[in-house]
Amino acid sequence: MLAVLTFTAFAQTGNRFQRATPSTTESNAVPAPTENAGYVGSKTCGECHSGIYREYMQTGMGRSISSMSSVSTALLEKLHVPAVYSNQRLDRHYDVIARDGKLYESEYALDGSGTEMFREEHQLEWIVGAGANGIGGIIRRGGYLFEAPLTFYTSTKTWEMSPGYESTDLGFSRPILTACLNCHSGRSNPISGSEGHYQNDVFSEMPIGCENCHGPGAAHIDAVTSGAMGKGRSVSIVNPARLTPDLANNICMKCHEIGDVRILKPFKEYKDIRPGEPLDNTLSIFMTPPTREAPPDKDHLQHYYAMTLSKCYRASGGRLACITCHDPHLEPAREQVPAFFNKRCMSCHTDQSCKLPTEARKQSSPPNNCIGCHMPKREVGFLAHSSLTNHRITTQADEPFPDSAFSQTTAALPDLVHLNPAPGKQDVAPPLLTLLQVYGELAAQKPEYVLSYNRILDQLQQREPNNALVQGALGRRCLQSGNLREAIGHLEQSLAIGKPQAAVYSDLSEALDKSGQREQGLAILQKAIQVDPFNPLLQRSLIFRLIALKQYANARAAMSRYSEIFPQDFFMRQKFAVAMEGTPTQ
Repeated sequence: MLAVLTFTAFAQTGNRFQRATPSTTESNAVPAPTENAGYVGSKTCGECHSGIYREYMQTGMGRSISSMSSVSTALLEKLHVPAVYSNQRLDRHYDVIARDGKLYESEYALDGSGTEMFREEHQLEWIVGAGANGIGGIIRRGGYLFEAPLTFYTSTKTWEMSPGYESTDLGFSRPILTACLNCHSGRSNPISGSEGHYQNDVFSEMPIGCENCHGPGAAHIDAVTSGAMGKGRSVSIVNPARLTPDLANNICMKCHEIGDVRILKPFKEYKDIRPGEPLDNTLSIFMTPPTREAPPDKDHLQHYYAMTLSKCYRASGGRLACITCHDPHLEPAREQVPAFFNKRCMSCHTDQSCKLPTEARKQSSPPNNCIGCHMPKREVGFLAHSSLTNHRITTQADEPFPDSAFSQTTAALPDLVHLNPAPGKQDVAPPLLTLLQVYGELAAQKPEYVLSYNRILDQLQQREPNNALVQGALGRRCLQSGNLREAIGHLEQSLAIGKPQAAVYSDLSEALDKSGQREQGLAILQKAIQVDPFNPLLQRSLIFRLIALKQYANARAAMSRYSEIFPQDFFMRQKFAVAMEGTPTQ
């Protein structure tokens, strides 16, 4: 569903810690120097691999409705529209309707007499989700993509609040980040250096396709058509079955292992991920070390990590891989699932391996179901009407975690678990710039990581003083400590040597304002809004800065724009009215 990768709301520009900016590292991917980065699309693959292609297109990943789809007449018939929903906690009401072959969703509020106080309606241009639990909608506003407040839940056939919307009215303003579409679609086209902003042609391929797991296909087609196949030359395509287990698992981990923090390497983007090369070349995944007092308890997108904690994985010496049990090309029907996975289990075990009597196994529903006992589904507390399979294969429900679960750190990285180190680099510390971003994200919620963050930042100040990320982080730290002069210097240097970053502009604006340079601070804040126009924190700050500068007409105009973008924010309107009370109307 839409929240299979948790969507991040707008960045808090007041956070103490600087976020990541993309970077570059060497790549060992299959070369694909042709047009469109060597991608040809799944239909082209299907011209030669027709049998596999037809099978794959029936799977959850391959069917467009299960990953990413435009709204069609056939789809509308499956979505139970029109639909209405009310959230009493938020005092908000919602409609989902079909009109002229298009799908629309609206949010509105009523006053005591039943009169509408506001109504916001948007066309749902795309439907996204795995379908197993639910599917949600995506809207487009000025080139930016946003999540819709309601999700269609498969099990209940009802439209209800999307995950994360139950107690907070986010309206149609929760951005769809690049990381989300990277996993929910074949290939999306984000604007480099932005979040939630996409090219007019948002997708090169909507459904998750062949090249997501096998890499760009152009070089392979060239090798086949030129007769290079069978002459000792590389076929220039990735076959996960021929990779080491680590590299094969890396393909799945890109989307099925979220950890606690996922960090792009400096100057890298999601589009740089290539099957067959270590995922850590582009994307590093970390988690805080579990303890016996707080053992791992997440099923949501921790599939690889959970598997590594199973006795099966440990007994295999790490050879058990995702594709040992899963065939990405084939998805068995619900009634075929037990037999399908039983066969996988029996590739290592025997019928005598199960200690449960045969008659008892036959009494289960469905009968003789290995995964039903050893990989049970659990309800997902934060996803309504949803359950996920626990990938920690256990012999019994209360099986304790292995000792190894609590000793996964290394001497090089004693306070984090690096879930996807490149093969042979398990004991090598990640780059300092990566650690700065990891500790920065963690420190905002876990104070115990503040010291590590500051230690890494001090090292980078000496080693990489001309890095925009480092200067931005130094500027934020100085700003928080009240050293405004140094903060301004660092932040101006960050903007001079790096791409425009809304967070850096915002920090610089705050530093200038606090140092008495209020007009200059206002101008910089407006630049931040140009970079991130749908950020509510920046928009609110602009309004109150204008009031403080007694630019009342401009403040009213800014509030009018704010109300157009965030009509559901009554609280802000009230605060604005109080702040403007008694001010001149012109």
